[in-house]
Amino acid sequence: MSVSDIDLVNAWKQVLSLSKMQPGQTVTILTGADTHPQTLRCAITAASDMGARLNRLDLPPVNAEKSLSRDSLAYLGVTPLTGNNAAIAALKESDLVLDLMTLLFSPEQHDILKTGTKILLAIEPPEVLCRLVPTEADRLRVQAAAKRISAAKQMRITSAAGTDLLCQLGEFPAISEYGFVDEPGRWDHWPSGFVLTWPNEGQSQGRIILDRGDILLPMKDYVSEPIELLVKDGFVTSIQGGLQADLLKEYMASYEDPQAYAVSHIGWGLQPRAHWSMLAHYNKETHIGMDARAFEGNFLWSMGPNNEAGGSRTTACHIDIPMRNCSVAIDAEYTVIDGVVQDDFGLAQASRRKKFL
Repeated sequence: MSVSDIDLVNAWKQVLSLSKMQPGQTVTILTGADTHPQTLRCAITAASDMGARLNRLDLPPVNAEKSLSRDSLAYLGVTPLTGNNAAIAALKESDLVLDLMTLLFSPEQHDILKTGTKILLAIEPPEVLCRLVPTEADRLRVQAAAKRISAAKQMRITSAAGTDLLCQLGEFPAISEYGFVDEPGRWDHWPSGFVLTWPNEGQSQGRIILDRGDILLPMKDYVSEPIELLVKDGFVTSIQGGLQADLLKEYMASYEDPQAYAVSHIGWGLQPRAHWSMLAHYNKETHIGMDARAFEGNFLWSMGPNNEAGGSRTTACHIDIPMRNCSVAIDAEYTVIDGVVQDDFGLAQASRRKKFL
C-alpha cells in the first residue's frame, strides 16, 4: 500500500531527529537515476522544515555494462564518486549526507566519513521506510548485541538442516546497524536492525546448508531445495545442490574473482518489524531486501569484501544470505536458538540460554 507524503515526511523527521540534525547544519542529498521521487521530495521537505542548509548532488549511474542485475548492491566497483574530487569535497563539507543513490563498499565513502561527516543510506521503497522507522530501542538492542561480539573470540553457527560453521573473531570490530547516524563519522542504513562482524582472515571452517526458505541476495530468491557450501580457511570451496546452486555458482563465476568466495560479514537480525515473507510481496527491482537482512532471529552471512571493516579485501561481488532456524553461539553461549533471539528485548527470555556440551 502506498504511503502519504505527510507520513513519509514525519518518518524522515524522526530519523533526522535521532541523527541529531540541528538547524543551520549542511545536509547534502546524494541522488542518482534510481532515486525514488517521493523519498527525495519528503527528505527535502523534512530537512528544510527542520532548518537544514540543503544541497542536492545528482550523479550518473556507473557499472551498468558489468552487472548482471539492476540491484544497486549487485556490483561493487567504481562509484559515481570515483575520481570526482569536486563531488567528494562537497560531501566532506556537509554535516550529514542522505544517500539516496547507494554509495557503499568504496574508498570514497571511508574518506568522507573520516572528516566527521555522517552518511545515512535510504533506498528502500517509501512504504518499507515508514514501516521500519528506527527507534532508540532499536539502537539499545543492537548495541547490546555488538558488545557481546566485541568481547568474543569465536562464533559458531548450527542448524537442524546440517549447518555447522565455526568462525574465529577478534581482528575486526562489531558493527551496529540500527537505522540512524547519531555520532560524527557514522554510517548507517535506514531500514536496518542487525549486528555483524567479520571473521578473522582465513579462520572460518565448516559446512553451511541453505534450507528451504533461506534467502539469496541480490537474487532476491527463496531457496527451494537444499544447497551445501563447504568453507575451508575462510573461503567457500564448494557449492552443491540443484538449479539454484548452479545459478549461484554461475553468477559468482561471472566476476572472475577468487576473492568473491571469501566469507564476509556474519551476524544476526534484531528487527521485529522486518518480515521474512516480504520478498513474496514485492517486485524484485523495487527494493534491495532489507527486510530479509534484518528480520528478527535470522543468521545473516555473506561472501565478498571486508574493506567496510578496515580489511584489505575488495571484490565487486557481494552475496548476502539470510538464513532461518539457525542457532548462533558466541564463545559457547547462545545468542540465537533455532531462530529465536536470546536477549532481554525480543521474543525469548534470557533463561532459555544454554551452553554447548
